Amino acid sequence: MSQDLYDTLGVSRDADGDAIKKAYRRLARQLHPDVNPDPSSEERFKSVSHAYEVLSDPEKRRMYDLGGDPFNGGMGAGAGAGFSFTDIMDAFFGGSGAAGGGQAGRGPRPRTRRGQDALIRLEVDLADAAFGTTRELKVDTAVLCSTCHGEGAAPGTRPVTCETCGGRGETVNVQRSFLGEIRTMRPCAACRGFGTIIPEPCRECSGDGRVRSRRTLTVKIPAGVDSGTRVQLAGQGEVGPGGGPAGDLYVEMQVRDHPVFTRHGADLLCSVTVPMTAAALGTTIELPTLEADVAEPGSDVERTVALEIPRGTQSGTETVLGARGIPSLRGTGRGDLVVRIVVETPTRLDDRQEQLLQELAALRDEESPDGQVSAPHKSVFDRLRDAFNPR
Repeated sequence: MSQDLYDTLGVSRDADGDAIKKAYRRLARQLHPDVNPDPSSEERFKSVSHAYEVLSDPEKRRMYDLGGDPFNGGMGAGAGAGFSFTDIMDAFFGGSGAAGGGQAGRGPRPRTRRGQDALIRLEVDLADAAFGTTRELKVDTAVLCSTCHGEGAAPGTRPVTCETCGGRGETVNVQRSFLGEIRTMRPCAACRGFGTIIPEPCRECSGDGRVRSRRTLTVKIPAGVDSGTRVQLAGQGEVGPGGGPAGDLYVEMQVRDHPVFTRHGADLLCSVTVPMTAAALGTTIELPTLEADVAEPGSDVERTVALEIPRGTQSGTETVLGARGIPSLRGTGRGDLVVRIVVETPTRLDDRQEQLLQELAALRDEESPDGQVSAPHKSVFDRLRDAFNPR
């Protein structure tokens, strides 16, 4: 190939690397035998590839410009070029592989790698989720091998350099084709890409540097968590291969149902059933608080709160007790306690009770009521239900 290499690519002698690469890609797309069946295109493609290999390498280009042999006498300009297959792929797909020379190796894989994160689920009562608590967990994860301390080798021995790859972790496969030499890098089969071999693996961990073990951890559950909330314990997950740093442990909360209170966000909902007479005359009842579930004996925690039911309270009436709900997970504020009053109508009356009610109906002129027809009133419970179950 006696033609000037710059002319072969159609670039000026002061063209920069980007201009050379663009010119090569354009010509390779036109001349590649898989695209252009013209027999002459194969020779031109070889010339273009050879020119690109020289001009894209700064050292080879400098030698060529000085009139020397860019291949140091090893392979003349007319011989098959040892260019990287990556460059050909760049021409068609616009990749950014190494220009010129063989494909860059990745080197040996490290034996020491970070461990995986772990996830466990923990059931807690509503009161513990609301006010926070501390729990002990038993977890089964990979821990550092105490025999080899993560080295993977039996005590008194050490990993040795792989003779097959010379410690590179890769082997080179060279194939010749009409394109020239195509070099491909593969992980070394002898050392599995590590570059070293453990001649005597640790018997305790079989060379992995870690073993499985059950251990006890203490997890602090912050106030305000809900089902699905995850608490992160940094560095308490799986120890990595080769004794690598441990991943994180995530504890996902599952809050149990409460016999009295239902949670909606930061609010608590409950219902209180009162007799018809109490609703008509008014009364005050002691409503249990959620704090009572976690109160220590003898503590001054308020176990009940007074709930006033005014005279004439209707069934379905809602009373809001401010700041009696769930504390915010962010640490500021607290939700409300929404109490729904349910008026209970007696279903069994003795003769005297029935007589008194009849007398009351007569006094109130309610012996034959017509009733009042209106659209149904939606309580906060109904609105919450509709929000979660849209039609």
